[in-house]
Amino acid sequence: MAKHRIYTTSFASVYPHYVAKAEKKGRTKAEVDQVISWLTGYGPKEFEAQLARKTDFETFFADAPKMNPSRALIKGVVCGVRVEDIEEPTMREIRYLDKLIDELARGKAMDKILREN
Repeated sequence: MAKHRIYTTSFASVYPHYVAKAEKKGRTKAEVDQVISWLTGYGPKEFEAQLARKTDFETFFADAPKMNPSRALIKGVVCGVRVEDIEEPTMREIRYLDKLIDELARGKAMDKILREN
């Protein structure tokens, strides 16, 4: 079976859409970056390097320094699919990020988004 095209899509090409979605709802680029850092472990310099290289989604998640173990607490529906039911690991990571961005755009408190409580 062929891979979903999101795997070969450049993360840098989708990132502005994440930021725009959040900013449209009164959130900031810094908050988007914080969510991405929390999920993947990328620091600011590493993250900028990934964007500059136009790394695809599959590589972006495969190269992530330290995926947050609390990401398993992310539950809910994205694109009509429950994230906790997605079996393919890379697609699950992508959907975790989508869910976090959705929560940010909906105005959820940052400590709740980052599963601190």
